[in-house]
Amino acid sequence: MSEPITITLAGVPQGKGRARAFLRHGHIRHYTPDRTRSYEGMIRTAAMEALGNRQAFDEPVELILRAVFPAPASWSNRKRAQAYTGSIKPGKKPDLDNIAKAWNDALNGVVYRDDSLICRMSLEKRYGPQALVVVEVQPMTTVPHRTITVPSVPFCVLGERNGGGE
Repeated sequence: MSEPITITLAGVPQGKGRARAFLRHGHIRHYTPDRTRSYEGMIRTAAMEALGNRQAFDEPVELILRAVFPAPASWSNRKRAQAYTGSIKPGKKPDLDNIAKAWNDALNGVVYRDDSLICRMSLEKRYGPQALVVVEVQPMTTVPHRTITVPSVPFCVLGERNGGGE
């Protein structure tokens, strides 16, 4: 059975930058911004160190990501303590899904064979005394089964009235 792997990267969490396009010799080309490439390189390096001589996962996995932001220096000690206990959340940029995208792309082919193997994700942004991102990847075989209830959707929500499809 495969053991989980935990990757920690110190520093303020960054989101994946939008791909840029340019025109050269009549052809449109795309590139990833340098800042994103650099950040993803740091993630890959930290992942390879955490992985050691283990192989990348080649089975369905769960990815748990916690992005920890520093509390603003201008905040009082009381407000900072509230932030560290989770009472105040960092509702600011970067977006959590962009942080996850940077990590997914960087870990692809390093920690897991392909990001299509991610079957469950848990993402969180919070404040803490040190800015960092902590990611745990574990095979689904070691994850307890969780039942998710999906509510039924009334027909009117789907654009139909009175169930007659009018």
